[in-house]
Amino acid sequence: MENVRDEIAFFGSLMKGIAALFGSRCEIVLHDLTGDYGSTIVMIENGHVTGRRVGDCGSNLGLEVLRGASGDRYGYLTNSREGNVLRSSSVYVRNPEGRVIGCLCVNMDISGLMLAENAIRELTANNVPREEEFFVNDVNELLDVFLQRAQEEIGKPVACMSREEKVRAVKYLDSKGALLISKAGNRICNFFNISKFTLYSYLDEANG
Repeated sequence: MENVRDEIAFFGSLMKGIAALFGSRCEIVLHDLTGDYGSTIVMIENGHVTGRRVGDCGSNLGLEVLRGASGDRYGYLTNSREGNVLRSSSVYVRNPEGRVIGCLCVNMDISGLMLAENAIRELTANNVPREEEFFVNDVNELLDVFLQRAQEEIGKPVACMSREEKVRAVKYLDSKGALLISKAGNRICNFFNISKFTLYSYLDEANG
């Protein structure tokens, strides 16, 4: 192939397929780089993305490639004249001798996606305050969770806890509202192997 116009039907089908796949925010441009650089565009889909049409010129990157710079570029970011952010790829077509004769460019306007990304990031950002919340079907399950967390807070099994550590565990349970659960006192006493009197003594000490 000595000119991209020789395969215009193939390029036309390819461009329409890409446009159909990615929608109206995706511009596909075919450049003929064998003639006047002031009029390189021979086919274009969704030209509204950059405001160009058939007969317009190529970009500065095409000139650089014709001057000897490296060729194909994939997934780079650039901006339209209106300031929209484009993610682009440019693939250069060469003749059998290796001379550049054309270029197929894909320019995807991702400005809307970036706005959506920022909105999503605000909702999912790591700096958003995180709370530990337990969803259970029965209040006794919730108390089980509190008791387990109290043990983890101390870092050792109940059987190995000192008196001071049990006071800390009871203080943790009280701070989480565990004692507001009906008959929680009995469960807590059984868990820590203490009496009701001792439980209230621990509470007084923890909140004193």
